[in-house]
Amino acid sequence: MAAIPNERGGPGGSEGLSGASLFAGTVMMLSGPLSILMGASGIAADNLFAASQYAYRFDLTAWGWIHIVVGLALVIAGMGVLTDKSWGRGAGAAAAGVSLITQFMFVPYYPLWATR
Repeated sequence: MAAIPNERGGPGGSEGLSGASLFAGTVMMLSGPLSILMGASGIAADNLFAASQYAYRFDLTAWGWIHIVVGLALVIAGMGVLTDKSWGRGAGAAAAGVSLITQFMFVPYYPLWATR
């Protein structure tokens, strides 16, 4: 019996990626390396970012590692979305959500960069 293609173009479908999936995967593949670079900057130079009284104040080295881990998650999830893996969309939504929260918490340290 022949396999019937998926109507939405998901895994096993013959249509490939939808425009929204292609956009989401591309944005994650762009945002992930930027987050990794921001994390490396925070680890290498603790005086690069500064914030005064702030409720979510962490050591900048800790923020650096958080951004590196989130950036790696974004890159891996972006690859999953772009290669149309079944886990890609779920991992992409989770990684993007965590990235959004960490960027919100990082706003006082570097307002322009955090709103990218």
